[in-house]
Amino acid sequence: MVSLNRMEWEMISGPQCRAARALVEWARETLARNAGVDARTIEAFERKLGNPDEDACERIRKALEAAGAVFIPENGGGAGVRLKFSRADVRRIATLEGEGGTVAMDDVP
Repeated sequence: MVSLNRMEWEMISGPQCRAARALVEWARETLARNAGVDARTIEAFERKLGNPDEDACERIRKALEAAGAVFIPENGGGAGVRLKFSRADVRRIATLEGEGGTVAMDDVP
């Protein structure tokens, strides 16, 4: 997982949050549940009507990163967001995770 320092994560904008949520295909309520932040706070942030406090902003970022979003800090080319995996990778992972079966150690000689 990409780790951002304090200066970089503070630069995450509401539109980046909205874009990351779209990339990981999460509804606002799903992000709210996973981040432990009220959905109205996220909506205000995404619409540039308010900013969540420092703790809530960090929880939003961490939840989106755990879902596969990677925030790109301002580096001369502009801040952005992308997926950690391609859509095909995400589909393959979801298929593999949903296969079920006996749970066992993955140590293969």
